[in-house]
Amino acid sequence: MKINAYVFAFNGRCPEAFAFYHAALGGKITAMVPFADTPMAGSIPADQHDRICHATLTVGDQVLMGSDGMPDRTVTPAGFSISVTADTAEEVGRIFTALSDGGSVTMPVQQTFWAPQFGMLVDRFGVSWMVGCDAAP
Repeated sequence: MKINAYVFAFNGRCPEAFAFYHAALGGKITAMVPFADTPMAGSIPADQHDRICHATLTVGDQVLMGSDGMPDRTVTPAGFSISVTADTAEEVGRIFTALSDGGSVTMPVQQTFWAPQFGMLVDRFGVSWMVGCDAAP
C-alpha cells in the first residue's frame, strides 16, 4: 500500500508548481495531463481546456500528485503539510531553501528533539511543507 498527497490548489498554475517542485526535489514529472486530453473535454468550457487535470512528480518510489481543478472547485490547502525526509542535513538545507523561495518560512531549519534538522514553510503556491532528516542511529 502507498499513501500519496494529491493537491488541488494550483488554480491554473499546476505546470509552474510542478516545475518548481521538480527543481527542488528532483525526480521526474511523469504526467501533466490537460483537461483537453481527457474524456471530460467535451463537458469543460473551452477556455478551461489548458488547466491540468492530473500531474505526477515521481521522486524515487514516492509520488506527489496534483491538479489545477476547476475554478469553482479550487480550494486553499489547509490542515496538512507535505513532509519530506531528506537523507542528510545538507539536503534538508538545499530542499528547504528551494521550496521556501517566494514563500514564507513558518519555522526556520533547526535542531529539534526528534531530528537534527527540521523546518516548516508555506511555498509560493500556498502548500505547507515540513522538511527534515532522521536522527542519526
